[in-house]
Amino acid sequence: MKNLTLIILLTGLLSVNACSSAPTAAKGNTDNDGQVVVLTTATFQKLVWDYKSNPQTWVFNGDQPCIIDFYADWCRPCKMVAPILAELATEYKGRIRIYKVNTDENRELAGLFNINSIPAVMFVPKSGKPQMTVGAQQKPAYKEMIQNILMIKNEVVK
Repeated sequence: MKNLTLIILLTGLLSVNACSSAPTAAKGNTDNDGQVVVLTTATFQKLVWDYKSNPQTWVFNGDQPCIIDFYADWCRPCKMVAPILAELATEYKGRIRIYKVNTDENRELAGLFNINSIPAVMFVPKSGKPQMTVGAQQKPAYKEMIQNILMIKNEVVK
């Protein structure tokens, strides 16, 4: 009986640990290089674009180009894109930040960008206008968009 209790306890601890690998919630902290960071409307304004202060003009607040995944927890294609973006966050650590915005919880942001279909992935260069792609893509397509839109100079994308 003690062994069974120990096994159940260990299984529970391992399950909790395995589920804790969800994207990091941003709290104004930009030290999450190499991880996908979940943004709220407030952190989006701080880290990407303060659209309330500059409603007519795009002014990027970030220190690195970024990718923003507009998603919902119930969306199957969004669940297929998530691990790809997590891999890209690791591969481009220190060069690109990757964020996620839950469209169900941040309807104002979804409306701001006229997001009617998800996943919608926005590529935001340090200078210039962001570009949006809709629908799940394969990793090579995202890497090509990183190269073409975010213009990472002197880098060969594999």
